[in-house]
Amino acid sequence: MGPLSGLRVLDISRVLAGPYCAMILGDLGAEIIKLEIPGKGDDTRSFGPPFCGTETAYFFSVNRNKKSIAVDMKQKEGATIVKELAKQSDVLIENYIPGKLSKMGLGYSQIKEIAPKLIYCSISGYGQTGPYAQRAGYDVIASGIGGLMHITGPQDGAPCKVGVAMTDLSTGLYAYGSILAAIMERQKSGTGQHIDCNLLATQVASLVNISSNYLNAGMEAKRYGTAHESIVPYQSFKTSDGYIIIGGVNNNQFQSVCKLIDLPELCTDPRYIDNKLRVTNRKSLLHTLSERFLQKSTDEWLNIFEDSGIPYGPINTIQQVFSDPQVLHNNLIQEMDHPTAGRIRLPAPAVKFSESKLVNPPEPPPTLGQHTHQVLTQLLNMDKDEIKHLIKKGVIQ
Repeated sequence: MGPLSGLRVLDISRVLAGPYCAMILGDLGAEIIKLEIPGKGDDTRSFGPPFCGTETAYFFSVNRNKKSIAVDMKQKEGATIVKELAKQSDVLIENYIPGKLSKMGLGYSQIKEIAPKLIYCSISGYGQTGPYAQRAGYDVIASGIGGLMHITGPQDGAPCKVGVAMTDLSTGLYAYGSILAAIMERQKSGTGQHIDCNLLATQVASLVNISSNYLNAGMEAKRYGTAHESIVPYQSFKTSDGYIIIGGVNNNQFQSVCKLIDLPELCTDPRYIDNKLRVTNRKSLLHTLSERFLQKSTDEWLNIFEDSGIPYGPINTIQQVFSDPQVLHNNLIQEMDHPTAGRIRLPAPAVKFSESKLVNPPEPPPTLGQHTHQVLTQLLNMDKDEIKHLIKKGVIQ
């Protein structure tokens, strides 16, 4: 059931970055035990509308292939359950404010004493120490502090957030890769370790060429909308009925674009002979190109650029995304039966393997506490009387 079959992950994270990381591990076959708060569950269970029955579409998006147990870690018996599960797990993922789990006896140094082989991955807003460490970590705040919002939005407009929480998602991907690296290290050393992932570090690392421009050339970044600060043309253009994105990232591509849109005179215009000059004369070039693209529909331009070797494409609505022929060809929609919401559909895992298999059919996102009894009896050998006692005390659900 996947290349990570046999790996057990105790996921006590909530909302997006941690659950996204755990879901990817689950897609690859790892057993994911998702610990939630009794009576409430993961915060995203209330992030609606839209609702699918009593569940939210948001929760569905990052919680397939998981088992849900509802345990109150703040109670002594609940913390004991977490410790016992940690002993039998390979990985623990958490995204609490640094120091909070230590107060419950569940911090890394405390868990390490009883589970030295455990890989303990902490996801926070700003890291485990430092002046911002105790701040709650939210994607849009970290993207602001980390510079992403400064470079996102119209050139003459206000800063904008990205349409999905890319800082959260990128942190989840960093955590996922780091966990796999720690697993490989454990194969050599025999011991686990602590992984410190945080939104701010992810965002700063993800500035790539923008950060290099500043650190090495002192160049402050600006907002360019869909355009690129170092390549012209490489952006979207309004058509008669929508938008198209095209790129002329080198001289040959630029000349091809000009010929395809029937403006061959631009190829020999001394203002646009190379990319450096095109960047310098950005305003006049883009004005000419913009007027030309307005003269045809998006589909007409797509037909013109087909098989040209030029990078191009439409700006799709979400409806158009999930009817796009390449999306359908790549089987990027995954269907499953949910116990209360019925048939649901989600974006499928992004990566395919030639030999290894992903979990198929996928397990639907769990209902709150759906697997509490199963996990406690099978992994911790609890009997019915113990479970009834814990339910009565509100420790589990």
